[in-house]
Amino acid sequence: MTAADFFLQSLLLLDSTIRLATPLVLAALAGLFCERSGVTDIALEGKMLGAAFAAAAVAQTTGSAWAGLLAGIAFGWCLAVVHGFASITHKGDQVVSGMALNVIAAGLGPTLADAWFHQAGRISVADGARFTPIELPFAEAARSVPVIGTIYAEIVSGHNVLVYATALAVPLVAWVVYRTRFGLRLRAVGENPAAVDTAGISVEGMRYRALMVTGALCGVAGAYLSIAQNAGFIRDMTAGRGYLALAALIFGKWRPVPTLLACLLFAFTDAAQARLQGAALPGIGVVPVQLIQALPYLLTIFLLAGFVGKAVAPKAIGIPYVKER
Repeated sequence: MTAADFFLQSLLLLDSTIRLATPLVLAALAGLFCERSGVTDIALEGKMLGAAFAAAAVAQTTGSAWAGLLAGIAFGWCLAVVHGFASITHKGDQVVSGMALNVIAAGLGPTLADAWFHQAGRISVADGARFTPIELPFAEAARSVPVIGTIYAEIVSGHNVLVYATALAVPLVAWVVYRTRFGLRLRAVGENPAAVDTAGISVEGMRYRALMVTGALCGVAGAYLSIAQNAGFIRDMTAGRGYLALAALIFGKWRPVPTLLACLLFAFTDAAQARLQGAALPGIGVVPVQLIQALPYLLTIFLLAGFVGKAVAPKAIGIPYVKER
C-alpha cells in the first residue's frame, strides 16, 4: 500500500468514525442532562430505539424526513415523561423504570411495524424521506488540493444535517451546563437537592426539565439511526448504543468534551472492526468475525473496569428526593 492509499484509507476510517459517533454523542449528551440532575437513566437505549421506530414510521408515511425527526423527538419526550412519572413523581427505582422502558421499546417497535407496514417488523424508508448527505461549497474542487483539500472533501463535507447539528451541540451543551442559570441549577440539583429546595427551586421541576432535554436528544439520535444513517427501522437496531453512550458518559466523568472523546473512541473501534472482518493479521491469521465485532463492547468493559472507580458521579444520582415536611 502506497502512502497516498494509506492516507486515503485513514481519512475514510475517520469519516466512518464521525458517522458512527453521532448517535453515541447525542445519547451521551442526553444522559448528561438527566444524570447531572440526579436521575439515573439506563433507558437511553429504549428512548433511541423507540424514536428510531417513530421517525421511520412517520417519515415513510408522510414522505418528510423533518416530520420523522419531530416524531422521534415527540416519542423520546413521551418515554421521558413515563420515566419521570415513575422515578420522580412516585419515587420509584430509577434503574427498574429505565429497564422497563428498554423492554417496552424493544418489543413495541417491531410489533407495531409488523402490524402497520407488514414487513416482518421492519420499516423501509424511501430516499426522499431521509436526511441525505450535504456537499459543502467547493468540496469537489478542493479534492485536487493535497492533504487539506482531501480532508475537507472527505471528512468535513458529505455528512447529513444531523451530523453537523451534533458537532454544534457539544459546545452548546457545555455552555448551557456551565454558563447558564439553568445549568447551575441542574448541577446543584444533582449534588444537593435539599439546598436547591431550600432556595425555593422545585427539585422535581428541574429533574423533569432535564428529562425533557434527554428525551429530545435521544429522539434525534434515534431518528438519525433510522432516517439518516440507515434507510429504515429494524428490530434492535440500536445494538447497545444507549449503553455505550452511558459508558462514555461515565468515562467522561459527566463532562461534555471528555464524553465526546470517549464516544469518538468507541466509534473508532466500531469503524475499525468493520474493516478488520476477514482480514488476516501477521502471525495470527484470520481473526474470528465474532471477536472482531465484539471490539467496541470489550473496550467498554476494559475502560469501565479501569476508570469507573475514578469517576465521581453526582452525589444525589439515583436517589429519589423526598421533601421534608
